[in-house]
Amino acid sequence: MGATKSKKNKGPTMAEQADIHELYEESVQNVENEVEFLSTTFGALRGRTAYSFREDFCGTASLACEWAKQGPEYSSIGVDIDPSVLEWGREHRVGRLAAEEQARVSLIESDVQTVETPRVDILAAFNFSYWIFEERAQMVAYMRRCFDALKDDGILFMDMFGGPESFEETKEKTKHDGFTYIWHQAEFHPVTNHMQCYIHFKFPDGSRIKRAFSYAWRLYTAPELRDMLHDAGFRNVTVYWEGEDEDGEGNGEFTPSQTGEADLAWIAYIVAEK
Repeated sequence: MGATKSKKNKGPTMAEQADIHELYEESVQNVENEVEFLSTTFGALRGRTAYSFREDFCGTASLACEWAKQGPEYSSIGVDIDPSVLEWGREHRVGRLAAEEQARVSLIESDVQTVETPRVDILAAFNFSYWIFEERAQMVAYMRRCFDALKDDGILFMDMFGGPESFEETKEKTKHDGFTYIWHQAEFHPVTNHMQCYIHFKFPDGSRIKRAFSYAWRLYTAPELRDMLHDAGFRNVTVYWEGEDEDGEGNGEFTPSQTGEADLAWIAYIVAEK
């Protein structure tokens, strides 16, 4: 990670003063919507309320914290292998919760392939982080670990992206209040579907944070993921596709779909029932 200085400004640049975790959350996360989707979907499928939750690759654990805020019966576990991001989450996310809410959030520094936790109603692996398992056997093994970590009627939630644009080497810029988020697909290898991606941030004073985040992944397709989840033991595997508003843009509402839409770029959820 490096912040480049603007020549016009002799004081600290906006990039030097920015917090990459805050920028990331503002750019790509909406934990309130995610908690609602998790709770509503689980309730619809199981006819009961989900109370226990585990977030793999939890990063700053914002989702785990949001889950615990629902009430005194709700508990969450966050698992991540990076101690620095967990420490940030403890200070800036868990630390903002009320004392009784903090007591219901457990953050664990561990590898999701080997961690042992109490069985939960819902396990989520979001922001495509599980795509770090580029070998099929390794992915199926991880999915099996998720299966074993769920209660008998538990559900695994994952997200994925796709469409023709996902196979390209490209940059996508999104303007936010006070900065621009840049998603950079820097390399794509068609033989293996390996991709190297970065997140950059640009600020109004001309300063930048280049490669604030770096991802080496395999771009998995929906049929591959569904087949592997079945191989891992999951009974029902359903893709939840995003609806559209009147302008043809995503409306944030996800419903089951057997076909999807042939969009240039899309994001969807996979819901795997034990």
